Amino acid sequence: MKFIVVSLISAMLYILPGWAAGLFIESESFREKGGWALDQQFMDQMGSPYLLAHGMGRPVEDAQTTIDVPDEGIYYIFVRTFNWTSPWFSGKGPGKFYLKINGKRTTKDALGCQGSCWEWQSAGKTMLKKGQATLALCDLTGFDGRCDAIYLTNDPEDIPPSEVPSLAAFRRKALGLPESPSGAGDYDLVVVGGGVAGMCAAVSAARLGCKVALVNDRPVLGGNNSSEIRVHLGGRIEVGPHKGLGRMIREFGQSRQGNAQPAANYEDGKKQAFIEAEKNVTLYPNCHAVRLMTGEGGSIKSVIVSDIETGRETLLSAPLFADCTGDGVIGLMAGADHMSGREARSDFGESLAPEKADSMVMGASVQWYSEDTGRRTSFPEFSYGLEINEDNCEKTTRGEWKWETGMDRDQISEAERIRDYSLLVIYTNWSFLKNGMKNKTNFTDRDLAWVAFLSGKRESVRLVGDYILKQDDIDKQVFHEDASFTTTWDLDIHFPDSLNYSRFPGGAFKSATVHNKIYPYAVPYRCLYSRNIPNLFMAGRDISVTHVALGSVRVMRTCGMMGEVVGMAASICKEHSELPRDVYRYRLPELKALMDKGTGKTDVPDNQKFNLGETLDAPLVTVRGR
Repeated sequence: MKFIVVSLISAMLYILPGWAAGLFIESESFREKGGWALDQQFMDQMGSPYLLAHGMGRPVEDAQTTIDVPDEGIYYIFVRTFNWTSPWFSGKGPGKFYLKINGKRTTKDALGCQGSCWEWQSAGKTMLKKGQATLALCDLTGFDGRCDAIYLTNDPEDIPPSEVPSLAAFRRKALGLPESPSGAGDYDLVVVGGGVAGMCAAVSAARLGCKVALVNDRPVLGGNNSSEIRVHLGGRIEVGPHKGLGRMIREFGQSRQGNAQPAANYEDGKKQAFIEAEKNVTLYPNCHAVRLMTGEGGSIKSVIVSDIETGRETLLSAPLFADCTGDGVIGLMAGADHMSGREARSDFGESLAPEKADSMVMGASVQWYSEDTGRRTSFPEFSYGLEINEDNCEKTTRGEWKWETGMDRDQISEAERIRDYSLLVIYTNWSFLKNGMKNKTNFTDRDLAWVAFLSGKRESVRLVGDYILKQDDIDKQVFHEDASFTTTWDLDIHFPDSLNYSRFPGGAFKSATVHNKIYPYAVPYRCLYSRNIPNLFMAGRDISVTHVALGSVRVMRTCGMMGEVVGMAASICKEHSELPRDVYRYRLPELKALMDKGTGKTDVPDNQKFNLGETLDAPLVTVRGR
């Protein structure tokens, strides 16, 4: 495997033409990030990755870097930041930090705790000599203060724009990005998304002779199954008409079970080694897809990815692309037909669908857990607009899949608000358990050990293929000649928990589900490619299914098998110079032969655990709980 890191620099520092000694520094490029986390989840909405002081109530270590000051003089300082509790609380927020230059705090007032949107806040002024200077972001609370960028100028009126389109143009000029990104050569297949689906798509195609680019916008692979999000693998492999599918997941799948467990349980190193072993796969880590180039008939010619630390852009070209982003990022950029929300019962004849269509989706989980330290511990008072009391508090030491938010919100455009509400709930509830509850005995010695800052999403958009999988297909075992991967998970469709919703009507944060048992069902291959973007595959939770059917196919071992099928189909397309739809029309026997055999290694033992929610031989019944 080739490992590509798009040119790193110590700090994004540029003297802007047309600005008098203007210095623009991106926080994500700080040489030493200290305890600040690099968060890229919302860069499409707010304009950039940023640094996050995610200390779970304890101030994090300073982030530091150096800059070259071109001229001696007085510099006015502006910092782009966001008071993240402002949607729920009108006072000063908890995400407080300050800036130090050459070891001195630039202003007495804390940054990040005022305002109601991403904005440039004044951080005072300072006298600087020509030459090197040091910058440091100094967290005050550990409660998720955030910094996007710093701007130093000798003109107090010279403030960068706040609107995202204008700011994007400003950034491009400030970063000195060329009009055309640097090319990285041509591939047979570009896979965007380094979760389980994307990993399997890339390796499956590579083992069948394709030259593959795999783009992942995080430093670790695995998506929801990584140590950053910590969701266990669900679904069975090597089941159904094509029992070769899924065997490759043995090569990197976790051997220990459970959500919200210690980081080591998710075995990130196995996933990295799985990709590194493939000489035909070039991994682009920490790279986020930002634009596309399209050609005749709406086909995709290339995808442009941006390094989330440097902003440097790289162009990846191929005749075939696979959207394994979960959010349908590539499909939406290309104008692919898509669906979102819940379809009406009458749309597809689904008994589990609501009578009327709506925008409800399965939500995102920010998981967390505490640990017994064996000694009395403390946690700061945290109250920023959410009322937690004896009657509505959650008396628990762990939050996993049921802690789910944003079911009534857009999981893409409102993603930061959804994540932040999860953090607000966790901190407020834990603060009450530690400080306000009458009987605190069970929590006296407990401490927050881990809180995710990345959201574990379940649903946003679904790209429409030549076939849309629906409830009847699964219930009635409808036969399709292009049957491919097999789904074994129940129809597990999350919705707001009724008690939690009654207590928090403006923002439920817990979900419930009904497990509708199924027989294993082989899903049509036609659900794995776009019906209107001719060279676009998809694998993962963004495939062509209804909201109801998504409840079964969305778990990660099942998504991995989707990716494996996509990789096989891509190899057939390469061999015959054809497109995804042509595989269905003319090459099904070849695809079936590959699916029977599988692309996984045959000498790897199956030591993986399976979880409640998957069945091999079960009648269609309804049960509650998980």
